[in-house]
Amino acid sequence: QVQLVESGGGKVQAGGSLRLSCAASGNTPCIAAMNWYRQAPGKEAGKERELVAASPNGGSITYADSVKGRFTISRDSTKNTAYLQMNDLKPEDTGVYYCNAPCFTRDYWGQGTQVTVSS
Repeated sequence: QVQLVESGGGKVQAGGSLRLSCAASGNTPCIAAMNWYRQAPGKEAGKERELVAASPNGGSITYADSVKGRFTISRDSTKNTAYLQMNDLKPEDTGVYYCNAPCFTRDYWGQGTQVTVSS
């Protein structure tokens, strides 16, 4: 079992910045990657989550085209924590951001943190 706890969401004006954190605990050695997804307002929970940034163990980091150059994913292995630095935020970045960690055949998810960007 892996537990993921996100923090760092909030409300910000367009052009502002936020930093999200995702702390993993439990069976952390099984984690193969730490990723960030988001779900836009109006979307039913569990459907149409968009992959924002992915950081696989020993692999290349990837970003959604919509956030390239503005968002940066990083990890601190000593703290089992992943971060998402979000700069130059836009209203379309509004949504609930979820941390994801695949572990063997299961996907683990955090509870989500709300990000609201006003114009």
